[in-house]
Amino acid sequence: MKPSYIKAFEKGVLVKRIERAKRWLEKCSLCPRMCKVDRTKGEKGLCLIGAEAVVASYGPHFGEELPLVGRNGSGTIFFSGCNLMCSFCQNYDISHYSSGFKVSPVQLAEIMIELQKNGCHNINFVTPSHVIPQILEGLFYAIEKGLNIPLVYNSSGYDRVSSLKLLDGIVDIYMPDFKFWNKESSERWCKAPDYPDRVREALKEMYRQVGDLVIKNGIALKGLLVRHLVMPNCLDETRDILRFIASEISPHTYVNIMDQYRPCGEAYTDSLIDRRITQKEFLTALSYAKEIGLTRLDERRSYFVWSL
Repeated sequence: MKPSYIKAFEKGVLVKRIERAKRWLEKCSLCPRMCKVDRTKGEKGLCLIGAEAVVASYGPHFGEELPLVGRNGSGTIFFSGCNLMCSFCQNYDISHYSSGFKVSPVQLAEIMIELQKNGCHNINFVTPSHVIPQILEGLFYAIEKGLNIPLVYNSSGYDRVSSLKLLDGIVDIYMPDFKFWNKESSERWCKAPDYPDRVREALKEMYRQVGDLVIKNGIALKGLLVRHLVMPNCLDETRDILRFIASEISPHTYVNIMDQYRPCGEAYTDSLIDRRITQKEFLTALSYAKEIGLTRLDERRSYFVWSL
């Protein structure tokens, strides 16, 4: 299956999307924060990033979902800065302090090509919501250099539908994390009470664009993959999130229910989330998936679900 962006490049669609996206940087409205700063002049909003994307690290990653990893790994590019700023972020220094190195579009393209030459099965943009214009421009040069593997948009889910439409026909695989169901939680831990509404809208748009995850020979080629990080004292939200995915997105959605929460960043100051989750909490989350009818869980979880 040829990646979607090849056709967008050949038809001139990609160039138009780049031009449109870059105009948005002049009064930045890429994400729901709507900071309205002029990032083309180096001004920075909540995400801490100006005109140029900042990369914290990149390389083959083997800790992602199995259909992304395959034999040679997922070609991850970790962008610095973030538009959600979770207080418990496991990459706190990257997201909250924007540590890393600035990259031009050509340099970003070279990173993509290097990952492809290393045999990676995809290019995995981690925390991309605030750097969509920079990604699109880098993609243009990467295609000219021969890029031809799927693109993964790996976000917190705090995305604007209008921004996601810039990626329609360009991104092959969407991988959002659906973190919270209640606005009280997203206000407490992200200062984003609108997160639940925005992520529900975003998932519907992502699914409209790419549909259920398509896997061939064990490797994901196109579609939606949803992550959900189980957090302490939040099982009611987990149940509501999984029910939404099954009933309003698709019961065939590929879902990764994650158990790796640990208190990081400012989490130690909050009594609700200052501990790891218990085995009982995680098994309960998996049982919800079974009850609700979600059958496509990341293979590392499937055994536990069907033996509950």
